[in-house]
Amino acid sequence: MRHRIAGRQLNRTSEHRLALRRNLAASLFEHETISTTLEKAKDVRGFAEKLITLAKKGNLHARRQAIRLLNDRAIYQEEDGQMVKTGTVIGKLFSEIGPRYLERQGGYTRIIHLSKHRLGDNSRLVLLQLVEQGKAEPAKSSKKG
Repeated sequence: MRHRIAGRQLNRTSEHRLALRRNLAASLFEHETISTTLEKAKDVRGFAEKLITLAKKGNLHARRQAIRLLNDRAIYQEEDGQMVKTGTVIGKLFSEIGPRYLERQGGYTRIIHLSKHRLGDNSRLVLLQLVEQGKAEPAKSSKKG
């Protein structure tokens, strides 16, 4: 019985869950939007937001904590048919993503539901993406009356 045990199991061992979280978060920071299932997106969202909060601090200790949690993966881009290393995930997190959200007090990611379902098990697909700080958010209308 799983009484008072927090977190999603996702039908994986604890090592596999940790590797899944790390890989999804690294892909999110690298591409800034990823397509995954709803349960995986909900699971990785809190992990990614904690890493962005560490990146906002920007000091050496926070960088070492982020490397411990995420591992440092290289980012490659194709140029003239060759794969060229353009940086690392931790470097992008601390140099681009962290400073982008200095004024924001949380809520760095959003989940957008897609109308598609996965072919194998019919699970819901969603887009997990970083909230853009520069773009204006749609204003919420308030009813007066």
